[in-house]
This record gives sequence, C-alpha cells and structure tokens, in this order.
Amino acid sequence: MASESKKGLLGKQVRDIRISKNMRVGQLIDSMRSVGGFSAQHMVTGIDIVKDMLKDKDSFNFLSFPADIVSTGLRGALAQSVKYFDAIITTGGTLDHDLARAYGGRYNLGSFYADDAKLHRMGVYRLGNVFIEQKEYGIAVENYFNEIMDDIYKSGDYKEEYSASEIAFEFGKRMKDGNSIIRQAYLHKVPIFNPGILDGAFGTQLSIFSQNHKFKLNLIKDELKLSDIAFDNKKTGALMIGGGISKHHVIWWNQFKGGLDYAVYITTATQFDGSLSGARLTEAVSWGKVKEKAKYVTIDGDATIILPVMFASLNMV
Repeated sequence: MASESKKGLLGKQVRDIRISKNMRVGQLIDSMRSVGGFSAQHMVTGIDIVKDMLKDKDSFNFLSFPADIVSTGLRGALAQSVKYFDAIITTGGTLDHDLARAYGGRYNLGSFYADDAKLHRMGVYRLGNVFIEQKEYGIAVENYFNEIMDDIYKSGDYKEEYSASEIAFEFGKRMKDGNSIIRQAYLHKVPIFNPGILDGAFGTQLSIFSQNHKFKLNLIKDELKLSDIAFDNKKTGALMIGGGISKHHVIWWNQFKGGLDYAVYITTATQFDGSLSGARLTEAVSWGKVKEKAKYVTIDGDATIILPVMFASLNMV
C-alpha cells in the first residue's frame, strides 16, 4: 500500500445500493460491486473467484465444510452444489446429519438461549438454535446405517476393506433422498473424503459393525488419493466453509503442488487465537498452501446467510 499513489488508493468510489422492486439476486450482487461495504465486498469478490474457478476446465475444485451446517436448511443447497465440484472434504458428523434427515429425522427450529438442562430432561439435543429429539438423531442414524450396511454386507461385491470415500459411495448408491449430500455425490461421481469419519454416530456404528463382521476401515487409502489429486493437477481451487479438519485437508495436500490457484474461505472465527479456523487465507500463502498469485479471499460471516446468496448469484441449481 505504501508504494501506491493517492490516485490509485482513491480509485474506487463508494456508491449507494439502490433496491428495486422484483430485483434479482444477480442484479443485487452487480449493484454491490463498487459499494465498498465491509464483508459484503469480500462476498462479491468471492462470488467472482468461484465463478472463475468453476469456469476453468483445467482446475480440480474442492468443496469443504463442517457437519454443523448440514443440520440446517443449508443441507439442500449443499446437495444441489455437489455437481459443480470435483471432490468434497467434510467431517464425520456430515454423514450423521445427512443420514438422519434422509431417514426422515425431524430437525426443528429452536433458540440459542434455551435451558439446556431442561432440554436434556426432555430428551432434546441442541445444536446452536436447532433442536433435535434424541430418537430423531441417534436411533435414526443407527437404524438407517444398519439397514444400508446390511445390504452392503450381503451384496456380491462386499470387500471387507473400505476407505472412507468408498463407504460413503456405497451408502449414496442405496439412499433415495434427493436432498442428501451423500446421494448427490454418488449420482455425480464426486468423492466424499472424510478424514474424521470415526468422530460421530456413523463412525461409532462402523466400530460396532466391525466387532461382528469382517470389516476394515483404511484411512490411508483416501490420503493417497488426495496426494494423487495434488500431483496430477496443475491447477486446483477450493470453496471452504469453516475451519478444522475439512479446511486443513484441502490446503495441506495442495501445498505439495505449490498451493491452490483459487481459494474462497468463509469463517466466523477470529485469527487472533492462532487457530486454523480463524486463519486468513493470506496466512496459508506463507505455508505455500495458497499460491502467492492465486485468486483468493476470506469472507467473514455466517455461511447460512452467505452461501445461499453466493449459490443463487452463480445459478448453482
């Protein structure tokens, strides 16, 4: 910034957004391009980067997200978006929530400020401001898991050893819910990499299943696939929602090819505790996980608000 001229620094004027009747999402985004509106400006930049990323036929593109947002209505939008990406990296609970809801489990709108001791006595789980009756989660996941896993076991091509992405593929093959992320990934041949698959109800059920059946979970197999993706693709991009293991697995493997060429990261975390969730993408540049000349932006905000706007503006339906 020190080397820029005053004229260069003041080259973009802040303009007022004008809302018109029956305005389309795309029109609204276009009107926001030069407003200079804090995180809104980052969102517009992120939309443009994702658009360029998806148009680049030479780019292998990742979508990563944690499980919590799958408990919200955003699950349907994520399922719709699967076909636009080449791979998904997520956390163990994604399989839990996707299975529970595909099985008919009812999730309810609640409150962040509920009496949690009272909810516990009532047999109701709270996930942020989403309320889930215990039978709609644990039992639903267990029942649906056993139904599908039993079918996999009795099939003629049961292998006794699976990677996390392979077991997710087999579940997607047998699920019917069109709003299921797992199902859409299967239909569009998009692998779901889940390095933390054992951390949740699905993983617990796998552990129980292995006690009475010949079954091994090979976690290294997916790591080698991710390694191949990194070394086989000159260009890569990623839309990353939230931090933790799903974000880190994307940027970690991409450092071996010199970093991501396109990167958009949505987070509500602060960078000042040194956490990966709070780390801006510019920090990843220092590690070589995002290229110095990459198109990248960090968007501070709630993904349940930002993603539907981004997807709608990009016509990802």
